[in-house]
Amino acid sequence: MAWLSLFFAGLTEIGWAIALKYSHGFTRLIPSILAIGVMILSFFLLAHSLKTIPIGTAYAVWTGIGIMGTVILGILLFNEPVSFCRILFLSMILIGIVGLKVTQ
Repeated sequence: MAWLSLFFAGLTEIGWAIALKYSHGFTRLIPSILAIGVMILSFFLLAHSLKTIPIGTAYAVWTGIGIMGTVILGILLFNEPVSFCRILFLSMILIGIVGLKVTQ
C-alpha cells in the first residue's frame, strides 16, 4: 500500500507542477488553487508512504516520477524541445526508480 501511495504522490507532483505553469506565477486563480490543492495531496501521500519506505528511497522515487511526467507533459503541452540526450537522461531516471523499487 505504501508503494501505491508513493506512486500516486509522484503523479500528483506532476499535476501540481503543470498547474503551477498554468497559474502564471499565481496570477490565475483556478490554476493557482488547483496547484496548491494538489501539492497538499502530494505531500500527504508522500508522508503516508514514509511510514514504511525509507526517506531516501521514497523521496528519490517521488521526485523521479515527478520529473519524468513533468518533462513528458512539457514536451506534449508546451512544445518543449525533444532531443536524444533528454530521452537518454529520462531513461536513466526511470532505471533509477525501478532499481530503487527492486532493491527495496
